Amino acid sequence: MALSSSDIRAAAARIGVDPCAVKAVLSVESSGSGFLPDGRPKILFEGHQFWRELQTRGLDPVPLAKNFPNLVYPRWDKKQYRGGAAEWERLNAAARINRKAALRSASFGLFQIMGFNYAACGFDSVEAFVAAQERGEAEQLESFCALLKSQGQVRFLAARDFAGFAARYNGPGYAANQYDVRLRRAYERCKGGA
Repeated sequence: MALSSSDIRAAAARIGVDPCAVKAVLSVESSGSGFLPDGRPKILFEGHQFWRELQTRGLDPVPLAKNFPNLVYPRWDKKQYRGGAAEWERLNAAARINRKAALRSASFGLFQIMGFNYAACGFDSVEAFVAAQERGEAEQLESFCALLKSQGQVRFLAARDFAGFAARYNGPGYAANQYDVRLRRAYERCKGGA
């Protein structure tokens, strides 16, 4: 079920931020929808994260990268994205290599929260986190609020410090992608009633 404006207002009030700041993040991260037309959550599979997750489990990613170059690679590479339902194909293929590592290496839903953040979102396992993201946008919103609170990111959104938020939420390469600029523009559109 899709979020309503009142759902967003209530969640924003609970964490002390402007609802338009929350709407800006979901606009930039998922274009305002947490699900694909087929009913699965929107995801992006990150092969560079999968590389790291495999290493932490004592698996050598180098031979896997030779056999699965679209799934396992050492550095972020936007060219590997397939988009839409094809990201689920990538995730499912990676899960055949190592399920837990694969789930931790994908971002889910409205706010594109990485699976490795499951504990910061209040879940005991990555599987429980993924199941919540599959249930609905309300669960995706609650996960986002929990993540912001647990990682101390509320203050950046509350102050509309989009660069500060972007550096923590999107990573150090945020400026190259103009993540902060896109957040500010989305925020301003919301405030303007668009």
